[in-house]
Formats: sequence, C-alpha cells, structure tokens
Amino acid sequence: MSMREKLDLLERRRAEAEQGGGAARLKAQHAKGKLSARERLDAFLDEGSFTELDRFVTHRSTDFGLADQIVYGDGVVTGFGKVNGRIVYVFSQDFTVLGGSLSETHAEKICKIMELAMRNGAPVIGLNDSGGARIQEGVVSLGGYADIFLRNTLASGVVPQISAILGPCAGGAVYSPAITDFTFMVRGTSYMFVTGPNVVKTVTHEDVTMEQLGGADTHGGTSGVSHFTCGSELECLEQIRTLLSYLPSNNVDAPPRGAGTDPRDRRDEALLDLVPDNANKPYDMHEVLKRVIDDAEFLEVQPDFAANIIVGFARLGGYSVGIVANQPAVLAGVLDINASVKAARFIRFCDCFNIPIVTCEDVPGFLPGLAQEHGGIIKGSSPDSRRNTVESSSTAPSCCLPTVKPLFPSSR
Repeated sequence: MSMREKLDLLERRRAEAEQGGGAARLKAQHAKGKLSARERLDAFLDEGSFTELDRFVTHRSTDFGLADQIVYGDGVVTGFGKVNGRIVYVFSQDFTVLGGSLSETHAEKICKIMELAMRNGAPVIGLNDSGGARIQEGVVSLGGYADIFLRNTLASGVVPQISAILGPCAGGAVYSPAITDFTFMVRGTSYMFVTGPNVVKTVTHEDVTMEQLGGADTHGGTSGVSHFTCGSELECLEQIRTLLSYLPSNNVDAPPRGAGTDPRDRRDEALLDLVPDNANKPYDMHEVLKRVIDDAEFLEVQPDFAANIIVGFARLGGYSVGIVANQPAVLAGVLDINASVKAARFIRFCDCFNIPIVTCEDVPGFLPGLAQEHGGIIKGSSPDSRRNTVESSSTAPSCCLPTVKPLFPSSR
C-alpha cells in the first residue's frame, strides 16, 4: 500500500469514526432534543482547540454478537482542549453507539484522560450519556467502573472534576458523577438512578416515572445529587464554562483573575435598609450579597436544595471567593441536616483549591423536631458535626460577616 493510499484510508476511518452509531441513530438523538457527543464538544470547547485521543479504539469482545458491532471510538470521544484559553481534559459519551454503554476499552479511554489531567494539572470534565455497563462483557465492564472510581478518588482535591448528565444514566453510570465535585443536569433529558422505574415497580410495587425517580428537578431540589439544573444542553455547557472561570486548574495554581470594573472602595447605602434592626424580621440574603460582591455576579451552587443556606462563587476585588450565607427568608436561616451537608461539601472543595471563603452569618440555631433527630442531626450539624469539623480544619483564607443573629457553632 502506497503512502497516498494509507492517507486515504486514514481519512476514511476518521470520517467513519465521526459518524458514531450512524445517521439513523444520530437523527433519533436529535429528535430527543439532544446533541451528539462531538457536537457537545464543539459547543463546549474554544473553537478549534480540541485534540482527540484514541479515535480508532474498538472493543475486544466477540460474544453475544459484539463481533458484528464494532465502531471506532467504542462509544466515547476523549481528548483535551481549551476553555477560555485554559487547557481541560474531557470525555463525551456517545449514546448512539450501543447506548453509550461502558466496555473495558471505553473505560480505559476515560481512565487515560483522567490520568493525563492529574499529571498535567488540568480540570477533567465528563459529558455523560450512558445506559451503564455493557452487560455483554460481564465482569470486565464492571471492572472498568472500578478503575474509573479509583481515579475519581485519586483526583479528588487535586484537579476539579465536573460531570454533566446529558441523558438517561443508570447503574454504574451514576456513581462516578456522584463523587465528582459538581454535577450538572438538563430538564427533560437528564436522568440519574441506580435502577429504572420498571425494576422499582417489581421490587417495591411503586409506580414512578423517570422524572420523579431521577429527573433534573428531583436531584436538584430533593436529593441534592445535582448542583446545577439547566434548561438545555447548550445552557448546561455554557454554565460549565462559567464555573471553570472561578476555579483554578489544580490545587497549586491560583484561580483566574476576573476582569470586573467594580471599584474596591465602593459603598452601597442600600445595605442600611436591607438588613433589618429587628432580628425577627426576614430579608433576602441574595440582595445583600449582590451589593457586596463584584458587579453583582453570583454563581449559586444547589440553589433549589436546602435553600435555607446559600453557597456559590463570586469575586471580590477581581479574586474568586466562595460564599457561604444563611438565608433568613427560608426557615429563618435555621441549620438542618441538608443545609449542613451542603455547606460542608462546598467548604471542603474551596479548602482543597485554596479559594477564600466568605461567610455571611444570620442563623437562629439548629432545626428541632422528630425528622431531624431521627435523621441524625446530632452527627449532621451539631458542634461536633461534619460542617463544623470541615470549617475548623479548613486552611483556606476565610472571614465571617455576622449580619443579625450570629451563632457560635457556625462562626468562623
């Protein structure tokens, strides 16, 4: 074979790899309001910055008809590119190829990306659209999940890990996103559950829909598994880019400096009226925060879960900071189990990446009652609890701004 023929073969294989599961399955993907794996990467990364790795990898299995279902890439597109000029490592699962199911080689591609991200100190972003393990491969597929979980653990606190759920993810496909730093979901197309509605009905005799069991609003407002709920895939990908603008690439680098125009010596007299003199009078802490942070730009994390506490990212003097604030407008800002867990996880992340923490405190105490006691509030939000332990052990720069009702156990 001549060199020209070899190059022609390479181009044909590249074109074949870009087709994924084929035109018919791609059309079905679009009909559901979903982008393809490669379209997601094009929308997410800076234009022309993506470098694909392992494009021609295929699975090794021959059982159960898999010998006749060989697709280049094996259901996941992996590589690196740039977001706002900074390098990131990314994988995008392709639901048009065997439902995005995870095979041995599929897992190896993801593990390779995660290892490169740790080695080079760059965030790793997973665009998940997978039905779970490729059951035709049996235990080697499940072993692939174990390899991914190990690397999730090794990367924790070293580089930011972000997951986007962009399809119906079940079983093993949901465990890795759950242990990454931030999870994004899209209304109407994203689902996360250990097992689907049919199995639930068989085991517990409960009739539930996919949306009720593991939809974006369920995990964004009830379970707290998801951190951001978006209206479309494009909005989701843009929100991830926004989040990355507040984060360092790793636990050694500093976060990127913002380009805000807010003067450091600005005063806002409206704060005198927003914060009441009467401790029993509620007010919206969001309004206070907007008048303190740069340009009133606040990226709230888990806004629909445990709304009695607010966490998120902002800038002060152009520098990224993590905000933790009680919300007097919801349950008077009282601390309960969910609020404590929400705040503790956020503080732990900021501590790992040396992001300064600003606490705005207005809290009457801990929420009493049977539900809280039976749920373990003593271990969930007491002075010996997770949040207080996290706050006490945090080494990130921090300051506390008591507004009306400070409480000793949550003071910094």
